[in-house]
Amino acid sequence: MGEFELIRHYFAAAPCAQVGEGVVQGIGDDCALLAVPAGEQLAISTDTLVAGVHFPDPCDPFLLGQRALAVAASDLAAMGATPIGFTLALTLPHAEPVWLEGFARGLNRMAQGCGLTLLGGDTTRGPLSLTLTVFGRVPAGQALTRKGAQPGELLCVGGPLGDGAAALPLVLGQQQEAPEIAAPLLARYWSPEPQLSLGLALRGKASAALDVSDGLLADCGHIATASGVALRVERDKLPLSSAVRALLDEAAAWQCALSGGDDYVLAFTLPAEHLSALQADGWPIQVIGRVEEGQGVQLVDRAGQAITPPARGYQHFGSGGD
Repeated sequence: MGEFELIRHYFAAAPCAQVGEGVVQGIGDDCALLAVPAGEQLAISTDTLVAGVHFPDPCDPFLLGQRALAVAASDLAAMGATPIGFTLALTLPHAEPVWLEGFARGLNRMAQGCGLTLLGGDTTRGPLSLTLTVFGRVPAGQALTRKGAQPGELLCVGGPLGDGAAALPLVLGQQQEAPEIAAPLLARYWSPEPQLSLGLALRGKASAALDVSDGLLADCGHIATASGVALRVERDKLPLSSAVRALLDEAAAWQCALSGGDDYVLAFTLPAEHLSALQADGWPIQVIGRVEEGQGVQLVDRAGQAITPPARGYQHFGSGGD
């Protein structure tokens, strides 16, 4: 199967590739054309996933298609952006119809769930890797960024932490567990749900935000640095799912939540006056600390004593996990 036949058969004809709101020209020309309303800005983010680094190889292509797009779309949520579309650059060792059909189905399912149109991309031969670029729109001046946190504000997250890291031994086949424990953890790993609606709800309320991908402590460090503040994380307030609590002892569960990554929930700073209204609207917001004068991220226990964690998060080119 040639490159253009592959694109036409598995991607251009998919429901998610049909022109949607904000898309003037999609697949079929040299460039896609997007229409951004007056007074709005274009939000763009790119993610690359490499076999054996970001996902096990081999793996279920349907699940991979879902996960690849969810990871990228989570960056739009972190900025409070309304989704428009995405491009896909797909490098494959072989054009295997069964693999491509499964991958395209998973990609399409997540795209439709997120409101993203497939705009185009590229295919080439080589070691398996995926590069996705997502596009969204946000009213000028209302994007959530990492800069803006102020001393006295609350540090919050949008859901349970640690599920992605706890699932990894199950994903890699290193551990077996009962279905009632394994199933929800595997679902969080393979089908993360970008918190796009929460990102929109936080516009004009959160002072800084990002999505937790490389570990809570490491990612909070980005907010602290960009905002010129210190973040105080209270370990005992971390939200842990019942599946993580059933799988791991307390110390291991906390470590997954603090440094494991792959959760793709939003972490954000919030003036206290906005908390009750957001929670009353049903948003699963958990306060895990606060913003203070100073710099860096400090982890404390129930008594307020500082804790030194064994690792803070994942870095591709770092050493020792910090």
